[in-house]
Amino acid sequence: MLDVRRLRLLRELARRGTIAAVAEALAFSPSAVSQQLSVLEREAGLPLLERTGRRVRLTPAGQNLVRHADAVLERLEEAAADLAEARSGLAGALRIGAFPTATRAIVPAALAALARRHPGLEPMVSETDPAAVAHALRAGDLDVALVHEYDFVPAPREPGLATQPLYREPMYLAAPAQAPSAGAVRAPASASGPAPDQGAVLRAHADDPWITATHGTLCHAMAVRACQAAGFSPRIRHRVDEFPAVLALVAAGQGVAVVPQLGVMGPADPAVSLTRLPMERRTKVAFRSGAAAHPAVAAFAAALRAAVPPELATPDSPE
Repeated sequence: MLDVRRLRLLRELARRGTIAAVAEALAFSPSAVSQQLSVLEREAGLPLLERTGRRVRLTPAGQNLVRHADAVLERLEEAAADLAEARSGLAGALRIGAFPTATRAIVPAALAALARRHPGLEPMVSETDPAAVAHALRAGDLDVALVHEYDFVPAPREPGLATQPLYREPMYLAAPAQAPSAGAVRAPASASGPAPDQGAVLRAHADDPWITATHGTLCHAMAVRACQAAGFSPRIRHRVDEFPAVLALVAAGQGVAVVPQLGVMGPADPAVSLTRLPMERRTKVAFRSGAAAHPAVAAFAAALRAAVPPELATPDSPE
């Protein structure tokens, strides 16, 4: 009989590529991971791994077993959801991952509603960049998370995970007010109507310093790729993840930035000019495949949908 815990290790190896990365993610020693995978090979009765120097890769049999592991783990999530449904009342920890703007603007109201309806549930929020969510969910460090994608940075399909759309928000070019962008519209973040030509707006700042998120985040990739699509590579001066800090730097004349609507909500800063761009950030609720029906996950997703500010666009139907 194949051991489910060892199947999970094999799946993580397929995703992460090295035994050391699997060990670090799951809080094992590398030798323990190697030992468990060797036991799995004995259980399977044929080689699952090929060792090439310090790296290992899956054999065709190992790759096929990973596909079965995805299905097995999804059914286990469904079983856990059925058991939770049978209990009276929700209780226990719910580990939530969220990125900073959602943590500030949406998650508190959702948690307050959740506490009123399910006082026995103990939500635990960890600020998590969307790029790290897939590994955290598969490793069991999170139960549910908020993730996002941009027009220039679509989210790849992650095996073993499922998502539900939550809301969409437009993006803005933030520039110092004394140097408005080409075709800029000094307007609050909720302004509607046709957006200026995105390429022209961005190219007007091709020679300016730029403020982006830190390297390796989706926000950083979005800004760089948007500029490249406009025909130039941004000259990055500052790398800052918090949008209020980004806007403060823009107001101080330190550069320009691309920010989402949630990042500019609140009192308008007269030192910052905002130009709406024809691009979006789309936020989704992510969880392990098979966990959509888990009462705690479903309750939190419902609370999130109720907490979305009315000025944000919500999807017409689930994915």
